[in-house]
Formats: sequence, C-alpha cells, structure tokens
Amino acid sequence: MAVTNPDPTLIVFNRFGLGSRPGDLAKPGGDPRGFLRAELAAPDVALISRDDPSTAVLPGSTAAIQASMAAALERKLERDRAAVSDKGMTPPPVAMSPETAATAPADAKPKPAPPSIERRLFRDEAKARFTKALDAEIGFVERLVAFWSNHFCISVAKDMVVHASAGAFEREAIRPFVLGRFADMLMAVEHHPAMLFYLDNQQSIGPDSRAGRNRNRGLNENLAREILELHTLGVGSGYGQADVTAFARILTGWTMAGREGRLGEPGSFVFNANAHEPGDEVFMGKIYPAGGLGQAEAALNDIARHPATARHIATKLARHFIADDPPPSAVATLAKVFTEREGDLRAVAVALINLPEAWELPLSKMRSPLDFVLAVRRAVGPGAATDPGQTLNWLGMLGEPLWQPPGPNGFPDTADAHAVPAGMKMRLDIAWQAARQVKEIGEPEGLLEGIVGASASVETRQAVARAESRQQAVALLLMAPEFQRR
Repeated sequence: MAVTNPDPTLIVFNRFGLGSRPGDLAKPGGDPRGFLRAELAAPDVALISRDDPSTAVLPGSTAAIQASMAAALERKLERDRAAVSDKGMTPPPVAMSPETAATAPADAKPKPAPPSIERRLFRDEAKARFTKALDAEIGFVERLVAFWSNHFCISVAKDMVVHASAGAFEREAIRPFVLGRFADMLMAVEHHPAMLFYLDNQQSIGPDSRAGRNRNRGLNENLAREILELHTLGVGSGYGQADVTAFARILTGWTMAGREGRLGEPGSFVFNANAHEPGDEVFMGKIYPAGGLGQAEAALNDIARHPATARHIATKLARHFIADDPPPSAVATLAKVFTEREGDLRAVAVALINLPEAWELPLSKMRSPLDFVLAVRRAVGPGAATDPGQTLNWLGMLGEPLWQPPGPNGFPDTADAHAVPAGMKMRLDIAWQAARQVKEIGEPEGLLEGIVGASASVETRQAVARAESRQQAVALLLMAPEFQRR
C-alpha cells in the first residue's frame, strides 16, 4: 500500500535516505531540499574514513587478491597432501611439544577451522559499509553508492578472488566517483581487476594477436556485452552483435596479473599487448585506430557521453528513487542534466532532489532488502557494532546477500520483486527479531513519532497503540507502510 501525501521529512529519509533515527525528523527544518543538498556538499562524504583503526587496515584490491591467491595455493597444497594420505601414503606426523601432549585431553574435539582470509576480508568490508550507512546523516549518498554498486555489480559467488576484493572494488571504483563524472567511474570500474575477473576478460584473447595465434584461443564477449547492455547504452539503443564483437576485440588485453607476476604485480590491472587484437576497429559506426590500451579507453569515453547512456542512467535513477514506472518528465530532466553537464553525477543528484515528482508522488516503492535492513538498524539500534553477522544473515534471509546478485544485471529494483508473500514473511521475522533485541523501548508511540512522524496513518497509530506488548508494537511499526515504502 503506497503512502499518499507523505510529509516532506519522510520523503527525505525514505525516498532519498536510509530511514530516520529517533530525533532525525526534526533536522530538515523547513528546507528538506537544502538538507539533502548539504549532505552532498559534505567533504569526502562518499568515502570510507581511514581515520578509524578498523577501516585503516582494509587492504586495497591488489593486496586482497594477492592474499586470496596465496590462500588458494595453500588450499591446493593441503588437498594434495590429503590425496597422498588417502592413497595410503602416510604423511609425516605433526610434531607436538611435551607440554601440549600433557595438557591435551584424550577426547578433545578438533577446533573448527578458522574462516578463510577471503571471508575475513569480506566481513571487515561489510562492517565498514554498514557502519558508514548507520552513521550517515540522511543516507542519500549511501543510497547512491548502493545504486551504482548494483549498476556496476560483481558477485562474490563467482570465485574467492571476487569474494576477497568485492569491498575494495566498491571503495576504489565506486565511492570516489559517486559525485564525480560518470566517465571516470566507468573507466575505474572497467579497469578494475575484480570486474575483469568477474566478466571473464582475462579469458578473452584477440584471435590474430600473438597469444591468439600461439594458443589457438579467441574472444570472450562477456565484458563487452555487459558494458553496452547494462553499464552504458542499454538494450535496444542501436548497437548490434557486430558492435559487441568489435568492442570485445577492442577490450582484449585488459586483464589481471596472475599469481606468477609475469605481466605485473599479482592481482593488479595490466594491459597484455600480446593478447590484444591488432588493427583498427569499427565500433558504433566510428573507426578506432589501433593504439593498444588507448583504443578501448577512447571507446569507453565515447559511449559514456552517448545520448542512449544518458537515457539509460536517467531511467534507472528515476526508477530507483521515484517510481517503478518512472515519469517520463523526470527521466527527460535527468537525461538533459546528464548530457549538458557531461555526466556530472553531483549535478544529476541535485537535479533528482529538485524534481517536482520526487515531492508530489506517493511513496509507492518497496524498500529493497538492503534499505529495509539498514532502516531497521537505524530505527531501533545497530546491535553489536563489531559484528556484521546478523545484518548479513538478514540480507541472506531476504534473498539479496551482500555483493552477491544473481547476475550481471544486479538485484531487481521494483516493488513486485520485494512485495511477495515469502519476502514479507521474512521481513516480519526480522522485525520481530529486531524488536526483541531493543533493550530500552520506551513508549512505542514515541518511537512512531520519532521515525515516521506526521505521515503516520490512523491505521498505523491504532495498530501500535493496541499492540499487546511493546515488542509487538515495535514490530508492527517496522512492518507499517510508512516504514516499508519509499
């Protein structure tokens, strides 16, 4: 059920932000648009702070991938040792000191294996991401980070290399450019080792390149196709299969250095000239002269500025923030700003705030699982700050585990994907869990005023007032349309 005639403060925190915390509704005052613009203007607002010791130690993607490569090698050696043992060849005994032997119980159970380095890196990155969202004044910029991270998505289900580097990918290729230029973000994303690995470009070799002739291997079109279909132009924007193939040839040689380091520092982006398809290419009706790395960079810069890219991005932003069926007028405005300001994403975000439709239309969209879980945390408390485990579990329950979309097109962004019976039951279970964990609830009516305020309907107020317990009142509030809708 949509929330009609929402108060502007609820629009600030629901449509644009990550939900209000008790007391937040008073902060916009009489200038909700100005309040949103102020968050955009805050210095380094999209970046994960390096001042906190817990985030200062987060490694870059190259170091994370190197750690994963080393761990993978060690796991292989362990499997080899186990295989030798299974064949009846007894491996050498593990030495045990006299002190350890004397104190170890005869029936002691083996300790569970510690989590892998990839999983430890993933949890550290998840904690940093969640903390950033919970501490945000509004969460508008964090919503933009999540939007672009889903637009340029990778999945930790692909391989342990991506599992280790997903958080670093977001910190390096998304956050620095969320309020910058789209072309710069596009370039950073497509250069990033995690994206190149996720979309198999390390397997793409120019058929007429030196490596292609020696190995009898050819193109992998995954990266080229997804850049055109998902990252920039969009489906039905005028390109054809010949353009996909030409772009795949242009992108050959873009790869990640392997563990042996023959091409460069392991885990880093490298351009392998021996795998790059030689010669000029005709792509989208334009000739791109042979030029190695610069050939693909020139093509990326051109499609970043293409009118179809402006329309594609504008439509997705309007769908994410305004309505599942975005108003054509809103799409046209955002596309115009994107084009005229040459992909200036800060200008596009300001234009989004200024859209009349953003303040006039009902809150009809369902909060995504990530938005819902973070809104719950902001409303009733973040839980154990040092452990992201429950938040990660809740996202898994709702079918959208962190950094693990089902495909390169990311998680769905419409209400019909979220407002399904199984999903709503899971939301109710999470609302109950969160309500039971609140140590000092106080009067539920006060919480209602603090996180929903004047937009609360008569039905919601009655449900909270008539609840049989304070915990039940909190759970009902978290399931109310005014909390679920954005």
